[in-house]
Amino acid sequence: MIVITFTKVPKALRGDLTKWYQEIQTGVYVGSVSARIRDSLRSRIIKNIGQGQATMVYNANNEIGYQFKTTRHDHQVVDFDGIPLMMRLVADQPIGKYGYSNAAKFHKARVMKRKSQSKSTACSDEPIVAVDIETTGLNPTKDVIISVAAVKGTDNGQVTEFGRLIKIDRPLPENIIALTGITDEMLKSQGVPIDTALSELKGFIGNDMIVGYNFHFDDVFLKQAFEKINMEKLTSRITDLMPIVKRTNLFLESYRLSAVLEAYQIVNPRPHNALKDASSTLKLARRLIKDGHLKV
Repeated sequence: MIVITFTKVPKALRGDLTKWYQEIQTGVYVGSVSARIRDSLRSRIIKNIGQGQATMVYNANNEIGYQFKTTRHDHQVVDFDGIPLMMRLVADQPIGKYGYSNAAKFHKARVMKRKSQSKSTACSDEPIVAVDIETTGLNPTKDVIISVAAVKGTDNGQVTEFGRLIKIDRPLPENIIALTGITDEMLKSQGVPIDTALSELKGFIGNDMIVGYNFHFDDVFLKQAFEKINMEKLTSRITDLMPIVKRTNLFLESYRLSAVLEAYQIVNPRPHNALKDASSTLKLARRLIKDGHLKV
């Protein structure tokens, strides 16, 4: 039998545990799993607990028949002649981040080592270019691109921007005007033909690596637009950041760009503006490179 209690943990973590445990009360989980699964879940809890706290109690071959581990910062589990006791820490005692066991410390050490190794190989002076578009809708067979933007950055901090509005032969839907802030008048007065915009985009990107978020959407529209004007499509290496974020942040409540940027503490002042979205995506890419999750 295993009992886990949670306070102030991400909802996604609590939801994930319902695959193995039954939530009998808010934040209280009960179940019976093998020691291997228990230890695996314990590692997942430690990794994804955020600012919350957890305590796990499980059967053990000791004097009292059970063992417990906690992540609480104001208590520490100590061994007293084979009996686990919860020791309250004095208020002025420096408090570190306690895991369930030494395994948590070893895990953290391994992660830091991988990050250090990754930083030595992931950083590069080669530019990367974040690309984003805005469209009249979600259907690439019916809708068209109305804005395309790219932001190029290098590790030395240099950033250059490219952005174009695109003339179209139809009125904009009201919901797109509300979402993007782009109007028919703006497209008429500031827009350029699609072939001009895409030709300039290719020149801006060159052979540099392209990154995007949920880039499958952008890529479908771009490929169709290139094909329509009989121009060779983008040939640079393309990396979609969404799968990387999903793989490295398993318990985010949403993987929409706005939610991901918030989780990484990246401010986007104008969502659904292609240039601002591209700039934020570039910052996200740099963060993933710094953390060792993206190599260039």
